[in-house]
Amino acid sequence: MSEAAKETTIFQLADQFIALANELSATEQDVSKVGTALRFAASRFNAFEAALKSADLAAEKENALEWFVNEYKGMLSDNLDDHIKNPPVSDTEPAVEDEAEAVQVFKG
Repeated sequence: MSEAAKETTIFQLADQFIALANELSATEQDVSKVGTALRFAASRFNAFEAALKSADLAAEKENALEWFVNEYKGMLSDNLDDHIKNPPVSDTEPAVEDEAEAVQVFKG
């Protein structure tokens, strides 16, 4: 299988997870709750993946953490850049105008 075909498959799989997250967001009316659940699910599945791939997970835990964190950071950075260039439009959650009402986690 070519590298391009693998990337397409990864994006297609991601789109399925995003579609489910969008459905849950519509049902729950809480993007933050769904985002937190998705991050937890990803971490849980990634821990499972690391356990399957490792001969000694206890010894390799720090390397696994570093690898997954770097992978996630790169993907998140790319997607943040995309949303900076193409801000999402949402009918369910208007953009917060008042800085005091913005998500506090992102403030330094």
